[in-house]
Amino acid sequence: MECQSQITAALKELTRITGIELNLAMHSPEDEELALNQIRCLITAYKEKYNKTQFLLSLMTEPLPAYDINERAGKLHISPDEKRVLYLLDVPGGLDETVTEILKHLFPSQTKTYLVPVTETALVILKPLGSSDSETDVLQSAHAIVDTLNMEALTSVQIAYSSIFFTLNDLANAFRETGLALKVGKLFAVGQNIFAYNKLGIGRLIYRLPKDLCHNFLSEVFGDEIPEHLDSELMTVIERFLQNNLNIAETARQLHMHRNTLIYRLEQIEKQTGLDLRHFEDAMTFKIAVMVLNYLQSERNLHYE
Repeated sequence: MECQSQITAALKELTRITGIELNLAMHSPEDEELALNQIRCLITAYKEKYNKTQFLLSLMTEPLPAYDINERAGKLHISPDEKRVLYLLDVPGGLDETVTEILKHLFPSQTKTYLVPVTETALVILKPLGSSDSETDVLQSAHAIVDTLNMEALTSVQIAYSSIFFTLNDLANAFRETGLALKVGKLFAVGQNIFAYNKLGIGRLIYRLPKDLCHNFLSEVFGDEIPEHLDSELMTVIERFLQNNLNIAETARQLHMHRNTLIYRLEQIEKQTGLDLRHFEDAMTFKIAVMVLNYLQSERNLHYE
């Protein structure tokens, strides 16, 4: 009797989640035990296949035909066509319970925002947008996520976000965009914690350049002796100089440095490369060369890890 009641309950659960009704003919306790195990296996398999998290994760990483996406999304009550943005959150300290609970509080289930763990340190936030929401609203949400986790979870995080998209068919592309944005942002926007795919600028181009082309460009700038890295103190001065639109007086003031000292350091670069950073074109050439140098260094580090 106990096994029969379990079978009845399992059949009801199977019907609830699949819509399938089964009529079983069992002639022995062994048949009942076998039937119960098979029904439970069906329920588990169906839940795994149609679980929202698993569905979205597979959608981000595996190509699926549009009709399959729409059918499975419908069964999970996920709108296949809706204005959305995808955030990729990187938590170096790991996705512990504190981080997860804070995100659930930020995005309760009624908001139709889906939290999808990707690795032990990365999580996707798939967020619906209003018809009038713009890139500015997307950026504000990114700031809210980062600031909340910094304050409440006491953890430092970085986040990338995709272009706005309108159908689940574009979810895989949005996921690729955020992955690239996170890599390029970490490499070329040191010190920042929010990276927009549409704002990667020249960093996106450099990241896709063939390595032999990068080496040829560096040879043009530095000659035969391409440095593995540049002096960090000198680079701090140059970066501030570029940020101040090549304004010597303002840069010297901000760095509490004598004007002549700054000019001397710029002349050091000119002797080494032939580039006068006081001229816009030379300054941009040097900036790109430094970005290429950093890119190749990061690739070497990956190779040795």
